[in-house]
Amino acid sequence: MKTIEPNRSPSEIAVSAHGALESPLITGNQTFHSVTEKIAGILERKTPKGWYVGFSLAVSLLMLLVGTVGYLVWEGTGIWGVNNPVGWGWAIVNFIWWVGIGHAGTLISAILFLLRQQWRTSINRFAEAMTLFAVICALLFPGIHVGRMWVIYYFFPIPNQMSMWPNFRSPLLWDFFAVGTYFTVSLLFWYTGLIPDLATMRDRAKSRMKKIVFGLLSLGWRGGNRQWQHYELSYLILAGLSTPLVLSVHSVVSTDFATSIIPGWHTTIFPPYFVAGAIFSGFAMVMTLALIARKIFGLEHFITLNHLEKMNKIMLVTGSMVGYAYIMEFFIAWYSGNEFESFAFINRAFGPYAWAYWTMFICNVLLPQLFWFKKIRTSIPIMFTMTIFINIGMWFERFVITVTSLSRDFLPSSWDYYIPTIFDVFTFIGSFGLFFTLFLLFLRFLPMISMAEVKGVLPQADPHYGHDHASKKGGAA
Repeated sequence: MKTIEPNRSPSEIAVSAHGALESPLITGNQTFHSVTEKIAGILERKTPKGWYVGFSLAVSLLMLLVGTVGYLVWEGTGIWGVNNPVGWGWAIVNFIWWVGIGHAGTLISAILFLLRQQWRTSINRFAEAMTLFAVICALLFPGIHVGRMWVIYYFFPIPNQMSMWPNFRSPLLWDFFAVGTYFTVSLLFWYTGLIPDLATMRDRAKSRMKKIVFGLLSLGWRGGNRQWQHYELSYLILAGLSTPLVLSVHSVVSTDFATSIIPGWHTTIFPPYFVAGAIFSGFAMVMTLALIARKIFGLEHFITLNHLEKMNKIMLVTGSMVGYAYIMEFFIAWYSGNEFESFAFINRAFGPYAWAYWTMFICNVLLPQLFWFKKIRTSIPIMFTMTIFINIGMWFERFVITVTSLSRDFLPSSWDYYIPTIFDVFTFIGSFGLFFTLFLLFLRFLPMISMAEVKGVLPQADPHYGHDHASKKGGAA
């Protein structure tokens, strides 16, 4: 028989369907009012100096990106380290990495929403924002790596003055459709979830300009019963649309590789393997940002160790799936009897890029296994360090897949070693400037946690709360 301590508030305790005590979703005896005051207050207080420091650094890196891309347009892709046969270099590696980073936001929001996982409410808002900004960074790279980006309109499926149509068999067009659709639906999903909170900010705004801006963005939201019905239905529909996109986007990106005949690429394991890796790296980035925001803005009661531990468990699962895919690739290369395929994987592990392969393997397969231990899953410094290493490892995964297969293809006479130039490095570093500039602007001007959804998981939101609370107090007396 379960016992409930009378000196603990309902928001400090949750009872599962099996009667076992679980960690609370939101701690600190929060009320509807305190949730609004805490989250909206972040936007209403004076901008902290640390934000200006971070924003200045991010804008500096963004200027580095603008300068590097400007020089690329002027000079051409010869400034990069690409060669024959390595025609795909850091640009494609960075594209796949950034698209993968953008996967966790939609997964947290859409799939966990459909599965009724209430713990998502504290982290879904900035995870969705991270998705949008990561996809913007990703879309940069297909555009600049084609060389002549001033004819980039060939991407678009529209007729033009020369009666030329895009090549629908081109992976570039697949990427355009997949990533473009993903970005559009994710943007709608993110904005729909923002509307109730934008109305709250409108009603709390002190200046006329803020009232006008938030009033326009909140689309006349008043919180009526009919509005909530339409809101919940539209949110559910967008969640249903977003869910297959999580699987399809990186499947399409992986098909860029899998439809070729290059050894190491021509394999059917790529779509599920890429999707698992994308969710893995995306969750690692969400964790990195959540831990920083949690500390700076004092959100320990909203992003609890319970949330962080659940995310670590997801990273353990997806990391194990990625490790299984790595091992299975070697098995299939041996089992196929194809000497070119066998050589490609032996070359990955023991060839000139062995340092990159084993960096990838250690960061993505061995380190996440430490999450089996609860003490590590609940240690803030360790999990923060682990998320950094996981994202490094996932970048190296994309580098290994792209470069090792191209650098040694069918003809030994055409083999070459790929070495990135300073412009490759600056473009990649500069893309972080774009990402963090957008993310910091989001943190400063929009609620980073969904007030409406967090209130929905408080005990007070339960229609039986008043009766149950009174009976508990009576029982305690």
